[in-house]
Amino acid sequence: MRKNIIEVEGLVKKYGSGETELVVLKGLDLVVREGEFVIITGRSGSGKSTLLYQMGLLDYPNEGKIHISGENVIKMDPDDRTLFRLNRLGYVFQDYALIPDLTAVENIALPLMMQGKSHATAVIKATEVLERVGLGDKVYNLPSQLSGGQQQRVSIGRAIGHAPEILFADEPTANLDSETAHEVLENFMKLHKEGQTIVMVTHEREYLKIADRVILLEDGVVKSSGKHSSQKSDD
Repeated sequence: MRKNIIEVEGLVKKYGSGETELVVLKGLDLVVREGEFVIITGRSGSGKSTLLYQMGLLDYPNEGKIHISGENVIKMDPDDRTLFRLNRLGYVFQDYALIPDLTAVENIALPLMMQGKSHATAVIKATEVLERVGLGDKVYNLPSQLSGGQQQRVSIGRAIGHAPEILFADEPTANLDSETAHEVLENFMKLHKEGQTIVMVTHEREYLKIADRVILLEDGVVKSSGKHSSQKSDD
């Protein structure tokens, strides 16, 4: 049986205070196993992206525990958290988050150099990754010279260039047409078949069938968790 790679216990996330306080996550518990493709879904405002940001160490919860590969990441100091994110986690966002003045290969090579790789090694690796995501002919294109789907594939390449333990994706197809979205999802499915652990947030019901497990959030807690059948994820 695959080991747990993410363990979340009693997670609480609040915004504001006093009369304006909004509690988004309300003592949430969940587990993600190594090699799983997990989709988190639910209505708008259910806490999907907030949960992803806590597990991905992009934000701090108010209460609760998060263990990744057995490490208590909540208790890490800021510098250790930054290094953990940089070296062990990967992220894909709905707005691509590419640096506009850098080419496709440079966007992927930059975080590799931040991890200590030489410029030459990072460029070679970045070029290989672009080939892997089907953009071997777009190595020197700027983001403005790429379609939305191509930009998202560069984003995926940047996220997987260092072989992260976990790939987090927040609504990665939200800005894409259906055909292009399907191409991006095929990249995720290929990565999953290769053993990549993926945690993806989406409100698109048609995508739920590709996951090993669907976690349905409702009002800041897990309402259900299992193989997709008839979970509702309306906005």
